[in-house]
Amino acid sequence: MAKQQAPQEQPQEGQINIELTEEIAEGIYSNLAMIAHSNSEFVVDFIRMMPGLPKAKVKARIVLTPEHAKRLLQALADNVNKYEENFGPINMPNQFPSFPMNFGGTMGEA
Repeated sequence: MAKQQAPQEQPQEGQINIELTEEIAEGIYSNLAMIAHSNSEFVVDFIRMMPGLPKAKVKARIVLTPEHAKRLLQALADNVNKYEENFGPINMPNQFPSFPMNFGGTMGEA
């Protein structure tokens, strides 16, 4: 008797199928983000700074449209709220890093 194969899952209408490779699934640790923007895009650099080292490396750069940047802002706010509901408030230090943060252009920090 022939084996029946399970049907491949097809995305339902209005859904997309997202692939996550093993390499990307491992993630990249970042303890600093620098944000720049123009009239057409936001650029977010995720940086890893190590104690005692004068040089930090950008580990990932994400370029977003303004609309996607705003959606990301809303999604992060929603997730931070849900996190704090479950685990309590996230404590923020009163001081920000004292090293130069502006490399030219309009900058923000996260």
